[in-house]
Amino acid sequence: MKGTQVFAIRSFTAFLVARFCLTFAFQVQAVTMSLEVYEITGDALSLGLAGLFEAIPFMAVILPAGLWADVYRRKHLILITSSLFICCAIILYLLSVEAFGEITPKLLLLYMVIGMTGLARGIAGPAVQATIPNLLPRDLLPQGVAWNTSFWQVASIAGPAVGGLLYGYFGKESSYLVSMISSSCALLAFSLLPNLKPSHIRNESMVNSLLTGIRFVRKQRLILSALSLDLFAVLFGGAVALLPVFNAEILKAGPDGLGILRSAPSIGAVITAFLLARNPPLKNSGRTLLLSVGAFGVCMIAFALSEYFWLSFIILLLSGLFDGVSVLIRSTIVQLYTPDEMRGRVSSVNSIFIGSSNEIGAFESGLAAKWLGLVPSVIFGGFMTIGITSLMATFAPKLRKLQLGDQFKKQVDVS
Repeated sequence: MKGTQVFAIRSFTAFLVARFCLTFAFQVQAVTMSLEVYEITGDALSLGLAGLFEAIPFMAVILPAGLWADVYRRKHLILITSSLFICCAIILYLLSVEAFGEITPKLLLLYMVIGMTGLARGIAGPAVQATIPNLLPRDLLPQGVAWNTSFWQVASIAGPAVGGLLYGYFGKESSYLVSMISSSCALLAFSLLPNLKPSHIRNESMVNSLLTGIRFVRKQRLILSALSLDLFAVLFGGAVALLPVFNAEILKAGPDGLGILRSAPSIGAVITAFLLARNPPLKNSGRTLLLSVGAFGVCMIAFALSEYFWLSFIILLLSGLFDGVSVLIRSTIVQLYTPDEMRGRVSSVNSIFIGSSNEIGAFESGLAAKWLGLVPSVIFGGFMTIGITSLMATFAPKLRKLQLGDQFKKQVDVS
């Protein structure tokens, strides 16, 4: 059947299952921790600080992690970091059942665990992303990227919903227990991946090796433009970090409502990913990318103005539809234009642009909400996203004219 050939490859199927389980565990844990932090403080800025606590260790380790993904066995890195995430889930569970007694600086401990999660994500990210092309033939890469996105987004839908429901009806300890079990399943599935040898032998200093990835991205203007576009869209256009505040103060919904709202963008992204797995956007790819990011900004403005729960849900779902298109096109660009011996380091640069922007964007959202007010801060971010997209359409003509379909008719020159 068209669009499902990748499932005939057992190692890639195991990878998808593992990615689903680990993402599900992370999302369950994330929504539970956001509820717990807001319950303790009642302050929007505290949610932004949580993002900052995750971003700092993530940023500190991400460049070396890219090099490690090129010079060490990627499977080993993935297994180590999956084990670290399991440890985080165990600590949170033990705290929730007060196994250590009543601990006074609990908020600080939660922030420390968030930092450990950021460290694990930073090390695992380049290794996970660089592994995908090793499991698939080149002609199935767009399909594989789409299915990878689908599984990731389905987990992102189920995770917040399950986390919110468990928190509301059974308590936070049940959420952390489910996170611990799911991350253990991910570790088991990752262990089934092939133990491929490193693709790059380091024959230069660590600093030069790290800078090689940065230089490569800087020279590949198409990759640089795509990453920059997504960076600023996420940095200014994201409202997810403020959902607990919108949920409590404007939409007047409970923990289960927060889980539903957090799932909405992922539902839209999954719809997009399933459609694009069968029909990847290989024609007019650049224009489609720009229009999708601009539409995402419009959705953020509409969400800020909504005072009705289900209208907000629909708007967030649409934002996920448009974001799903941009994620697939950007991911395909990075994978197609990067040689295997560079994929770890380029993935780390990609993570700096994209992964950290979620957490720094969360801090920016919390700070803007503190200064401008909740609704005006999200409206401002939406207009900034639209403005940056317009600038990119004007000053990055290579991105605007991109046709990904042409890249499968010839060998891409990455020199």
